[in-house]
Amino acid sequence: MALNIKPLSDRVLIEPAAAETKTASGIFIPDTAKEKPQKGTVVAVGNGSKDHTMTVKVGDTVLYGKYAGTELKLEGTDYLIMREDDILAII
Repeated sequence: MALNIKPLSDRVLIEPAAAETKTASGIFIPDTAKEKPQKGTVVAVGNGSKDHTMTVKVGDTVLYGKYAGTELKLEGTDYLIMREDDILAII
């Protein structure tokens, strides 16, 4: 299903990865103690600007800062929209 949203300029729409529910040793993490994910998948990319060509593309898995971007809910799914400069790395 295609999203009906197109980021403008150098903005990117990201679907965050699910938060960890269990530690490596098998202990379950309660909802109140879960960390915000810092990894996600690029869902839509803007066209860039005359000074900035876009590096990421749809389908890339990226790392971003813990508090980067603006959270939004679209068609029942949580997304983040942020500037490409807020993305730290492509995995």
